[in-house]
Amino acid sequence: MQEDWDVVILGAGAAGLLCAALAGQRGLRVLLIDHAARVAEKVRISGGGRANFTNRNLDPAAPHRHYLGGNPHFCRSALARFTPQDFIALMERHSIGWHEKHKGQLFCDRSAEDLIALLLAECARGGVERWQPCQVKNLMFLASSAHPASAGSYQIDTDRGPARARSLVVATGGLSIPKIGASGLGFDLARQFGLKIIDTRPGLVPLTFDGTAWTLYAQLAGLALPVAISTGEKKDRITFHEDLLFTHRGLSGPAVLQISSYWRPGTPIDIDLAPGIDLAAELRAAKARSRKLLANELAAWLPARLAEAWAGLDPAWQRPVNEASDKALAQLAERLKRWQLVPTGTEGYRKAEVTVGGVDTRGLSSQTMEARAQPGLYFIGEVVDVTGWLGGYNFQWAWASAAACAEALAERHAASTIA
Repeated sequence: MQEDWDVVILGAGAAGLLCAALAGQRGLRVLLIDHAARVAEKVRISGGGRANFTNRNLDPAAPHRHYLGGNPHFCRSALARFTPQDFIALMERHSIGWHEKHKGQLFCDRSAEDLIALLLAECARGGVERWQPCQVKNLMFLASSAHPASAGSYQIDTDRGPARARSLVVATGGLSIPKIGASGLGFDLARQFGLKIIDTRPGLVPLTFDGTAWTLYAQLAGLALPVAISTGEKKDRITFHEDLLFTHRGLSGPAVLQISSYWRPGTPIDIDLAPGIDLAAELRAAKARSRKLLANELAAWLPARLAEAWAGLDPAWQRPVNEASDKALAQLAERLKRWQLVPTGTEGYRKAEVTVGGVDTRGLSSQTMEARAQPGLYFIGEVVDVTGWLGGYNFQWAWASAAACAEALAERHAASTIA
C-alpha cells in the first residue's frame, strides 16, 4: 500500500538522523530510509570510536578557514544558525560526557555509541519512522498526477513498498569507506534532477609513494613527529602544523590527512621536519662544540631513527659533525626544512574519511539546502560540495545543514497547509 509522508529522508547517518529528529519534533510525519541494517556507521567508527563530534574553534563568519569547496562561504548561514555550542547543549541534555583533546576537538568521554543513542532518542521523540535495511529501487517527481493531491510530490519505490512525500531530503553521504555502505546514490539523484556534481576525490586520506623510491622510508613505518606540511602555489598555498606518521606505503597522520584534501595529483608537498627550529644555525653550533656523529647530533631535534636514515643518504653526512663541511651541513638543514616530494597517489576511498566535491552548491539555497530548480528536494551533509578539516568540522557541517533543512521543511509544510 502507498504510504504518504510529509518528508522522506534518504540516509541514516549523522545529517539524516538529526534532520529527521528535528523535522519530526516540528510536527512533520517523517520517514527515514537507509540501505544498511545499522544507523550511523561512520559516527560509530569516528574519532577512534569516541566520535570527534564538533570543533569549538569553528568561526562561522569565516568558513573558508576550515572548509573547502567551490564556494566555501556557502556553509556560513547554516553554521551560524546551528553552532558547536548548540550541539554541546544537546549532548548535555542527554547527560553525555565529553572532553576537548586539542585545537578545539571535542570527543565523547565514553563511546560514539552514546552519540548514536542520542540521535535515535531524538528521532523517537519526533515520531520518526525508520525503514532499515531498505533499498530504493526507483524515485520520481510527480509534476502532475491523475490524483491532484499527489501532484508536486516524490514517489519512492523501495523493497519495503512505495512511499510518497512532498519533500525529499538526500543525506546519503559520499563515496568514502565503501565497506560500511558508502555509495554514489546521492550524486545519481542530483544528476537525475539536473544538479551538477563537482568532481569528487578522496579527502582526509593517507598519501602513497612509489615502492622503490619509498623503500628507505618504509623502514620508518610507525614513526611519528610534529611537522609543518604545505602544498599549493602562492595565494592558494596552505600549511598545516600537525603530526606526521610514516607507513609502509607512504605518509599518514593528521598532517597528511589535512593536506590530502588540498593536494592535487602530480603536484609536490613540502614538509618541514623540524618546524620552529633554525636547523642550519643549530648544526653550525654543534660543529663548534661536538665530535659526535652528525646523526647523533641530529637526534636532538628529530627522532633517532629518522636522523640515522637521513644521515645515511649522503656520505658527506656520515661523519662526526665537527668534520662535516659547512656546505654539507647547510644542505642537510635545507633538505630537512623543505623535504619536497610528489605522492604517487592516495589510499583511496577505502581509507578516506570524507569525499571532497559533491553536489554543486550553486544549485542549492544556502539558507534552506533546497535545490533552486527543483521544489521540495534538499541535499545535506557530505553529499554536498562542502568539506571540512580534520577535527570535528565535518560533523558540525552535518549538524548545521540538517538543522537548516529541518527548519525549512517545517516552514514549507506550514505554508502548504495554509494554502
